[in-house]
Amino acid sequence: MFWSCRQSIFAEMKKKFSQVESAAEEPRVLCIIQDTTNSKTVNERVTLNLPASTPLKRLFEDVASKVGYVNGTFDLVWGNGDNVTDTQTPIDQNSDKTILDAGFEPGKKNFLHLTDKDGEQPHIMPEESGTTDDSAQDRFIGPLPREGSVGCTNDYVSQSYSYSSVLSKSDTGYVGLVNQAMTCYLNSLLQTLFMTPEFRNALYKWEFEESEEDPVTSIPYQLQRLFVLLQTSKKRAIETTDVTRSFGWDSSEAWQQHDVQELCRVMFDALEQKWKQTEQADLINQLYQGKLKDYVRCLECGYEGWRIDTYLDIPLVIRPYGSNQAFASVEEALHAFIQPEILDGPNQYFCERCKKKCDARKGLRFLHFPYLLTLQLKRFDFDYTTMHRIKLNDRMTFPEELDMSVFIDVEDEKSPQTESCTDSGAENEGSCHSDQMSNDFSNDDGVDEGICLESNSAAERISKAGSEKSSLLYELFSVMVHSGSAAGGHYYACIKSFSDDQWYSFNDQHVSKITQEDIKKTYGGSSGSRGYYSSAFASSTNAYMLIYRLKDPMRNAKFLEAHEYPEHIKQLVQKERELEEQEKRQREIERNTCKIKLFCMHPTKQIMMENKLEVHKDRTLKEAVEIAYKLMDLEEAVPLDCCRLVKYDEFHDYLERSYEGEEDTPMGLLLGGVKSTYMFDLLLETRRPDQIFQCYKPGEVMVKVHVVDLKTESVAPPISVRAYLNQTVSEFKQLISKATHLPAETMRVVLERCYNDLRLLNVSSKTLKAEGFFRSNKVFIESSESLDRHVAYTDSHLWKLLDRHANTIRLYVSLPEQSPGSQFRRAVYQKPSGDSGNLDEACERVKGPVGNMKSVEAILEESTEKLKSLSLQQQQEGDNGDSSKSTEASDFENIESPLNEIDSSASAENRELENQIQISDPENLQSEERSDSDVNNDRSTSSVDSDILSSSHSSDTLCNVDNAPLPLANGLDSHSITSSRRSKANQGKKETWDTAEEDSGTDSEYDDSGKSRGEAQYMYFKSEPYTVDEGSGEGQKWLMVHVDKRITLSAFKQHLEPFVGVPSSHFKVFRVYASNQEFESVRLNETLSSFSDDNKITIRLGRALKKGEYRVKVYQLLVNEPEPCKFLLDAVFAKGMTVRQSKEELLPQLREQCGLDLTIDRFRLRKKTWKNPGTVFLDYHIYEEDINISSNWEVFLEILDGIEKMKSMSQLAVLSRRWRPSEMKLDSFQEVVLESSSVEELKEKLSEISGIPLENIEFAKGRGTFPCDISILEIHQELDWNPKVSTLNVWPLYICDDGAVIFYRDKTEELMELTDEQRNELMKKESSRLQKTGHRVTYSPRKEKALKIYLDGAPNKDLTQD
Repeated sequence: MFWSCRQSIFAEMKKKFSQVESAAEEPRVLCIIQDTTNSKTVNERVTLNLPASTPLKRLFEDVASKVGYVNGTFDLVWGNGDNVTDTQTPIDQNSDKTILDAGFEPGKKNFLHLTDKDGEQPHIMPEESGTTDDSAQDRFIGPLPREGSVGCTNDYVSQSYSYSSVLSKSDTGYVGLVNQAMTCYLNSLLQTLFMTPEFRNALYKWEFEESEEDPVTSIPYQLQRLFVLLQTSKKRAIETTDVTRSFGWDSSEAWQQHDVQELCRVMFDALEQKWKQTEQADLINQLYQGKLKDYVRCLECGYEGWRIDTYLDIPLVIRPYGSNQAFASVEEALHAFIQPEILDGPNQYFCERCKKKCDARKGLRFLHFPYLLTLQLKRFDFDYTTMHRIKLNDRMTFPEELDMSVFIDVEDEKSPQTESCTDSGAENEGSCHSDQMSNDFSNDDGVDEGICLESNSAAERISKAGSEKSSLLYELFSVMVHSGSAAGGHYYACIKSFSDDQWYSFNDQHVSKITQEDIKKTYGGSSGSRGYYSSAFASSTNAYMLIYRLKDPMRNAKFLEAHEYPEHIKQLVQKERELEEQEKRQREIERNTCKIKLFCMHPTKQIMMENKLEVHKDRTLKEAVEIAYKLMDLEEAVPLDCCRLVKYDEFHDYLERSYEGEEDTPMGLLLGGVKSTYMFDLLLETRRPDQIFQCYKPGEVMVKVHVVDLKTESVAPPISVRAYLNQTVSEFKQLISKATHLPAETMRVVLERCYNDLRLLNVSSKTLKAEGFFRSNKVFIESSESLDRHVAYTDSHLWKLLDRHANTIRLYVSLPEQSPGSQFRRAVYQKPSGDSGNLDEACERVKGPVGNMKSVEAILEESTEKLKSLSLQQQQEGDNGDSSKSTEASDFENIESPLNEIDSSASAENRELENQIQISDPENLQSEERSDSDVNNDRSTSSVDSDILSSSHSSDTLCNVDNAPLPLANGLDSHSITSSRRSKANQGKKETWDTAEEDSGTDSEYDDSGKSRGEAQYMYFKSEPYTVDEGSGEGQKWLMVHVDKRITLSAFKQHLEPFVGVPSSHFKVFRVYASNQEFESVRLNETLSSFSDDNKITIRLGRALKKGEYRVKVYQLLVNEPEPCKFLLDAVFAKGMTVRQSKEELLPQLREQCGLDLTIDRFRLRKKTWKNPGTVFLDYHIYEEDINISSNWEVFLEILDGIEKMKSMSQLAVLSRRWRPSEMKLDSFQEVVLESSSVEELKEKLSEISGIPLENIEFAKGRGTFPCDISILEIHQELDWNPKVSTLNVWPLYICDDGAVIFYRDKTEELMELTDEQRNELMKKESSRLQKTGHRVTYSPRKEKALKIYLDGAPNKDLTQD
């Protein structure tokens, strides 16, 4: 017995030890949880280190225990560890999955966010239900201790604003407001109005009549709805979009921050308009309106003139104008507000009684204070020194209880001569102190609330005033705080609840409890020993608006209880609760909805369609197929029973598995739960009624098999086959043999592992995995018994065909339209009968059997041979100093003859220019490359796009240094331009490209022997006519080209020659991008590897630039015109060309294209930098030696009034302009050429041209871009006149190049005195002038948008209105 007990004890111990050992071996998962439901704990975290087998249920239990929340009242979502709440789907807390299966990673940090559940904050665990687990004592975060419990003391320690405690919504009982973007000012005011019992109760009593108004645009109704939600909602915060929509605001208004006091006035005005002829018509005035007297009293006779004004708020100055000392308190500012001022001296008052100007006292007296007193602390001011708005952060205290009896006017000063003047009509509105009063409303002349200005007896007046004075004790209940600067900031409200006398902070969506000490921190000013005023160290968080309520037990209201609500409010409460419940149910549905990408290959259109499938997790697979079937709109294409859903990987185009026998399985289980993103997709697979679906098993790989036919050199569309990675190559061949009905014995299988990696599978015993198969694979098979099987693989026909197939792309080429001036093109396609042929006919004539016609390859070979011989002949003649005299037409007339001999029955198959001819690049084509972005070769041309194809082209000439004409043949360049300018270091050397060209990425297309680098390669090229959609342009022709993308641009252009009708040197290739932008392809040696399938190409006529050439934009400089920069033409400059040669080439173009008949010495070229004229180019300057040419180069052409004064680079040309202050005008520009950078020489030259004595000359450098426009109202003071320098090339002038603008004046000339009218008129003219030229009169910051509330909904978009 004892022995058996002992054995059982040992067995139990052994079992426990084994469990401990296995647990020790199990991987652990580190979870880091951040509580984002509480603003105090958002920066603290809970850490849990759990076994990987822990169920998700246990994870939630552990988190709940750790943070002290009731389990089931919060959600956990994946986070990124950066304190940013993720919006992903919450983790399913009811799942039986382990945390490992749910995606948690052992050995790594798994970040989670604890969030509200359904918009409601987590419930705090009651004390009695708290766990006794010791681990609960060391938790990292949790709810703050309740008020009155240990630790609930003021923990304000930071110098920045914080609160003594931050309680959750369920503790405060209040709901926050969501900040739309910059609507914190609105939220602060709305919460204040909501916490005002009198306003809220009155709003509830108003009943909305839907038959009379649209609820969307009704401001009172939307406020009513908002207040009901603030009172009854279970959410942490609610939206204000419905309220702002009733204001007529759109989403852009949410990004405009406004002043809360301005909003208060505008909103009250809108409510008054909406409440007309209702019980609430006078609500705003009853609650917020006060009255004051604006008076002026003669100090000689005592006569007093006055008027009554009303106000909704009292603006209190923080710091008096011109003073460095701020008022210490609100009381002090109120005393200053009513402190009268003496009008004396030039400010004397004209007394109606004395009939003369007399000293007088002017001031304000409060006659009546409103029930709700609003004080605005004027913290925003204007600094006249910096001319900017500033915020005054000075300290100003305000009491919790404010006695206003000391500020009210009990009786006027005793004077028998006092008379009353009650001018309070609209005509006098605003005549009170406009710098102090923030609101002026016209009102009745009488004064209510015990203040009467009628003929009452003095005793009655004193009695009534005294009774009011004794009851003017106000209590503070709202402080609207601004944090930030005058440029922008943040508003929030500190509000005392009249229900429990507790202060709360309403900071957008966060509502928290605060103390009186926290209110004192909004006084402003600095902390520490710096004194109460020091703007440099003052906090930017301070009170901006204060609202007090009169302490009057007879009038002080309490909030209506639920049973006291009017019937329409009870209905509204019920309606909002139902809407909230409906939203909650909808969110629950959203949380349980699987959203996954869905693909489908349309059975008839054969296009892959994509959509998003949304299906509830409890829906079965069969139901999901029906939803997908309707979503893809397949009702008319295929029956429903011919469709199924399969697991699909779009990236690898791989069918992972099918779901046989799982038609009744819920989608949530099938997809692995509800997730925000899935690592796979779904494919809606279709079949024909006579087919059956193939079973796709997990672990299989998909292989797309292409059958290759060597005879026809074709590659068939793919056949899908599924295989296993552990299959051998031999077994795989048998599998393919069954699918393709081709013999496995002679089968060659080539795997394309990646781009252009074609691997022959010739080891039969190797597995597919060893050969590199993956999820989705592409193979090519060939099973003929040809001798090609016995040739080395890389030399075989199969390899060449597959290599070509892998590198072939499809391009769409837009050909140029027929041009009437293009005689050469018409000659190329001229029919034997003489009629002009079109592209279609030319293409038809190319068709036919090889034996019946000359192929296009032969045509190209003949034409290129002729071009080569022509080029060689020209080179020989060039070496002998001769030049070719043949014209373009005669040189190319033989090229057309092969095309003319083409039989009309030609076959389209011979349109495949597979380069069975070798790519031979004739020397005249070697330098076709345009060099807008490349550095150039030593060549030159006089041709431009507009006349390159004209018959007169043969007469174009180039001039050498000695002005001897060198005629060009066929537009081809000559080597004679720069041979005389070569440096001695280059003499005797072989002609090569400069290193600058190599640096810029351009290489010669030829090696040293002159052979084309692509000469030995055979590149595939096949073209056929293509018809595009309508609207592409009438008469425009398109080609669909299949071409090997390893072909060079040069060879590609040669292949296009027969279709364009001109040699490749006479057209340009533009690549068209998705945005329809076109960019020219200019590097002839680069391949088409950057192109991809279905790219578009546009061909444009015009000679492509050769090496060493640049296309240059020429602008005319008109210094005295309103628009000084005028585009003239495009020209071509070449490296090594002199400026004079380029000017000579420009002359005929200027005459023909611009109508400018100039001589070579009547104009100059100069540097252009945007709109600024720069260095003057001298005739002997050489491009690329003296003048650097870059891509997109631009130059100014300036017509001279006389002979050129600039002869040397040591000279300096500046543009001077005289300012005449006595006439308020500027003279025209005059050029001044200086021999040095001396200031003294500049003054001498200015004195010469103006007649101003040298000692009276003052000058200043112009600012900004040419022509340095400046308002004539500012030029006299704004510019830096007469700088104290001796040379121009030092600070602050830095005039080191030609083209600087110099203003000068006679210092003895006085400025014209302008009347205000003249100044305003001049200001308008100058503003209009400078705006047209793109210059500003003065600096103007971003214009603030006025705050408006539109009573009829959306604003009128009339652009003429402000």
